[in-house]
Amino acid sequence: MKILFFSHYFPPEVNAPANRTFEHCRRWAADGHDVTVVTCVPNCPDGAAYEGYRNRFRRQIEMVEGVRVVRVWSFLARNARSNRRIVNYVSYLVTAVWAALWLKKPDLIVATSPQFFCGWAGVWASRFKRVPFVLEIRDIWPESIAAVGAMRNGKRVRFLKWLEKRMYRAADHIVAVGTGYRDQIAPKVPEMREQISVIPNGVDGDSFQPQPADDQFLKQYGLLDKFVCSYVGTTGMAHGLDVVVRAAKRLKEAGREDIAFMIVGDGARRAALQEQVVAEGVEDYVTLTGRLPKEQMASVLASSDCCLIHLRKTELFATVIPSKIFETMAMQRPIIMGVQGPARDIVMEASAGVPMTPESDEELFQHVATLADDRDAAVEMGMDARRFVLEHYNRDDLAAEYLKLLQRVAGEPGSLPANDGSPEAQESSYAIIWRQEHESAKQPV
Repeated sequence: MKILFFSHYFPPEVNAPANRTFEHCRRWAADGHDVTVVTCVPNCPDGAAYEGYRNRFRRQIEMVEGVRVVRVWSFLARNARSNRRIVNYVSYLVTAVWAALWLKKPDLIVATSPQFFCGWAGVWASRFKRVPFVLEIRDIWPESIAAVGAMRNGKRVRFLKWLEKRMYRAADHIVAVGTGYRDQIAPKVPEMREQISVIPNGVDGDSFQPQPADDQFLKQYGLLDKFVCSYVGTTGMAHGLDVVVRAAKRLKEAGREDIAFMIVGDGARRAALQEQVVAEGVEDYVTLTGRLPKEQMASVLASSDCCLIHLRKTELFATVIPSKIFETMAMQRPIIMGVQGPARDIVMEASAGVPMTPESDEELFQHVATLADDRDAAVEMGMDARRFVLEHYNRDDLAAEYLKLLQRVAGEPGSLPANDGSPEAQESSYAIIWRQEHESAKQPV
């Protein structure tokens, strides 16, 4: 099968959409499928092309583990100001569709959010190429923009909401990364309820294996012999990492010099966080490393005693399942779970951590102090975490399920399960789950 995939982000960028796209596409390519990804020059989050890349109008093609990667020009902008970012998104829409016109006709097109102008690139390319279109939703736009205060509710947001519904209806099938997203999308386009599947994120157990802490790394940042609670990921507006600085202040007041926070990553709020750390006088309790190479992430997690996963306290973010929970669990690290909803349910079901109310510095302080005082319990949580995630969220299994869905949408012979005359024979396993949940919800209590 020839698959054309649109993604605004792709390695060497290290964010969640880049990782998910790459991990699926390389597995499909390894299975013998012809996979092409149309993406930008790597530049996130600084808005500057990575070393070895140039942002030019002439498309650049490279092969990455069997995947053909076509990089197109876009207006580069730091992940901070909304107006410049929108220009960045729209420019990718135009150049990505233009590049697709010169590529061989695929059997199917996939486009992933965030951002949803990437989804619209898939819409237009599928129309020009006259092939089926699968839309992958990793973030609910434009609600998530309004939720972090990056854009006020007004005419622009209403227009984006109109575009959002049109995009959903233009898809032949929608893939959501969690049940929360599915439940957000379905009421907006009820006629497409049966065309929405859930394929969550997962982890490659071979790439993320437990290993000893890197003492040299810890020494580099002055963290040797301390109990380290790490946040690994984007330091953006949605992540509410001010809570770490406030909890660090509580550690200082309590005289807990044996505990420290480490924030690994970059984003719109990193400079402000660093200023806040200095202003509160907690430099000995909070270390910001900035962005580190993807290859170092396993070592970073191995050098952490526990990990914080956190989003701001909004109703929308209670539907999110951050992909980092799976990598953290695979590395046998206990989680302080500052995200509500399905993500918390996964961690609690696995006995892989402790729940924290988002933005509560008091709870963060209490949890990290408790784990530091009972390290045996922390180790046990980590072991439970790895067992659970490898059984239920194995990347190989999820990529195979996704491929079956794509084959079904593309109408490949032999891609459907054996037809025994039942409706279930025409559905993927995730569609069956959705139908059963919907039907049970209609039964009288």
